[in-house]
Amino acid sequence: MSPVLAGILQLLALVVALGLSYRPLGDHMAKVYSSEKHLKPEKWIYKAIGANPAVEMRWPAYLRGVLAFSAVSVLFLYLLQRVQGSLPGSLGFVSIDPDQAFNTAASFVANTNWQSYYGEQAMGHVVQTGGLAVQNFVSAAVGMAVAVALVRGFARSRTGELGNFWADLVRGVVRILLPMAVIGALVLVACGAIQNFSGIHEVGQFTGGTQQWNGGAVASQEVIKELGTNGGGYFNANSAHPFENPNGLSNLFEIYLILVIPFALTRTFGRMVGSLKQGYAILGTMAAIWIGFTALMMWTEFAGKGPAFELAGGAMEGKETRFGIGASAIFSVATTLTSTGAVNSFHSSNTGFGGGINLLGMQLGEIAPGGVGSGIYGMLIMAIIAVFIAGLMVGRTPEYLGKKIGTREIKFAACYILVTPALVLGFTAASFVLDTPANSMTNSGAHGFSEILYAFTSGANNNGSAFAGLNADTQWFNSTIGIAMLLGRFLPMVFVLALAGSLAEQTPVPETAGTLRTEKPLFTGLLVGTIMIITGLTYFPALALGPLAEGLAA
Repeated sequence: MSPVLAGILQLLALVVALGLSYRPLGDHMAKVYSSEKHLKPEKWIYKAIGANPAVEMRWPAYLRGVLAFSAVSVLFLYLLQRVQGSLPGSLGFVSIDPDQAFNTAASFVANTNWQSYYGEQAMGHVVQTGGLAVQNFVSAAVGMAVAVALVRGFARSRTGELGNFWADLVRGVVRILLPMAVIGALVLVACGAIQNFSGIHEVGQFTGGTQQWNGGAVASQEVIKELGTNGGGYFNANSAHPFENPNGLSNLFEIYLILVIPFALTRTFGRMVGSLKQGYAILGTMAAIWIGFTALMMWTEFAGKGPAFELAGGAMEGKETRFGIGASAIFSVATTLTSTGAVNSFHSSNTGFGGGINLLGMQLGEIAPGGVGSGIYGMLIMAIIAVFIAGLMVGRTPEYLGKKIGTREIKFAACYILVTPALVLGFTAASFVLDTPANSMTNSGAHGFSEILYAFTSGANNNGSAFAGLNADTQWFNSTIGIAMLLGRFLPMVFVLALAGSLAEQTPVPETAGTLRTEKPLFTGLLVGTIMIITGLTYFPALALGPLAEGLAA
């Protein structure tokens, strides 16, 4: 079987698996967030944290819950790393330095999982399992809660109430993420991923050289890192490491985990607003971009020319022979079009255009299908922008799902789409203006520029993957990327929740002959075009200096 055909068949198998999961998972999540009943374990949690799940919140109260919970999470994870040297199960590792502890705490709480350290050489069992893995669950649940609050803003009228943050958070973990993670971990263990709390072992005594490897609860952390679109690896090689991703079957399963909830949330959205067709329109937009990017990535990676590519059997530098070009291309697009950041190959080793596709995928806002929760609310923001543009073209007040998109709503949407580019381009420019940051680049020229652009794109968009050639474990990058991750995560949430509150207060507008039919393929095409044009106008100059220049020079 040719590598190209193998890649196409894997993509088709993935589409089938996602299609089979779409309806039951989407409907289940809609029921979870619409239910008025509370499970016993949930009641115990509410009592422990002193929350009343029956109290409805307006958007400022909902936002305060998000920010307070996240601030406490950052502080807890920071302190846990700072005292690691005194904890049992530390495997002899010392406490983490302040700047790196801040960067890691901000990273995992912001659902970014950017790592400027070697996991197997820095973090013991307590920090990995009690700190990082816990944040993989709750940071994903926070994103889902904010998304559901925005959906309620569309679904409700003449009220500013968006639900209860604590109830949404707990239900997301207990009823959705935790059961799926348990089943997924069993699958990964069956595939060969490790799951233990062993110490450090010296291996290779009979092969002429030795290495030291530590064990850990890898399978359980691996499944939630993908399922929650987190991305932080137990080992530095991330999902290219055989302990995390043993074979082709586990690789395909991990890609499925990355995509399944973000895609299924479109049905949850359709179900909660009372129109499945609206959910299908958003799904169609996400799927069109994902399929298009995957096809482009496979084409550019398989089309590598020259003696080096031919001798290696293709663009195999930085890729695992267990997976090959096709599976690596599918994985890299899935991880950069979502906020996952997991890698099974090194993106820095992609062809020039391949690296540009990964960059552009994040710069879209990771909305196709995007992160858990953040993908659907990011896409809905872009839908509002598309409706507004359509309204300008026909001279009609824009409406979406029966809600008028007025000055207030469009300001919130505009602020949302401006935050991330300002962080990415601002910090990238500062890194080249100052003397010290540029010294962290392994490469010069266009590829070196891409290393720094990729780092801040990944951080501000809460992705977490890296070009790997950049030495990011410096005070500058630990601090600035940490700030970019926090602002890139929580500032957009402010505008999303403010928009949700504004929409929920409105009186529904009845449909007329002039109402834009947002459930039709025409709107899907408009939405795709809006996304690509806005992103292109924002980032094209930066992309031209990096991956485009590198690709054209190859």
